[in-house]
Amino acid sequence: MSIWGKIIGGTAGFALGGPLGAILGTAAGHVVDKIKSSARGPQIGGHDPRQVAFATGVIVLAAKMAKVDGHVSRDEINAFKRVFHIPPGEEKNVGRIFDMAKSSSEGFEIYARQIATLFRGERALLEGILEALYQVAMADGQLHPAEKAYLQKVAHIFGFADVDFDRVHHAFTASDGPDPYEQLGLTRDASNDDLKAAHRKLSRENHPDTLIAKGMPPEFVEQANDKMARINAAWDQICKERGIR
Repeated sequence: MSIWGKIIGGTAGFALGGPLGAILGTAAGHVVDKIKSSARGPQIGGHDPRQVAFATGVIVLAAKMAKVDGHVSRDEINAFKRVFHIPPGEEKNVGRIFDMAKSSSEGFEIYARQIATLFRGERALLEGILEALYQVAMADGQLHPAEKAYLQKVAHIFGFADVDFDRVHHAFTASDGPDPYEQLGLTRDASNDDLKAAHRKLSRENHPDTLIAKGMPPEFVEQANDKMARINAAWDQICKERGIR
């Protein structure tokens, strides 16, 4: 069973704990009375709790984002289903969590903070969640100003500086393509050696196998491959411009 079929249920909620665990337990028709928080606790039906946290975090934060432009519809969850290829048999469970998060009175901040705590020090994973939210936000081909403000607030809670947020933002919105130097986290006055080192570091940290081993569900591998393609395209463009062999 995929991660989408595993995230619903009281067992997943209890093992995950915190606000994300609570919303899972409630969505499954259970009351979460006791928080058992463990970033690397017991397996949940064959899935690491970090994978459950990653997937649930994307659902919940996407649901909260769906409200920020003042217009809530089924378009957001439909976009979510398209972007992440949720099997038809598991759409109901994902939709239940999405709707519950969207209608709850809690702000998005408590969920973003739990995610930031669970993945502290794993910037590539946190950036992966932010990029997943961008994919949902951009599913209709445009980014509402309120959505951008929301995503920037999430990025700040995750511990990203404005320059980090801008790198992700431009990767999805730049009309003429993202700046290759920005995508490697450097400026145009960087040396060839620094650029090579940055490319190697980003390639190592963002390799799909590395991300999956650290907590990204395999269902997000297409997104991870897209990220690697952007990193490599940026490096190839720089090599062409500078004549690096």
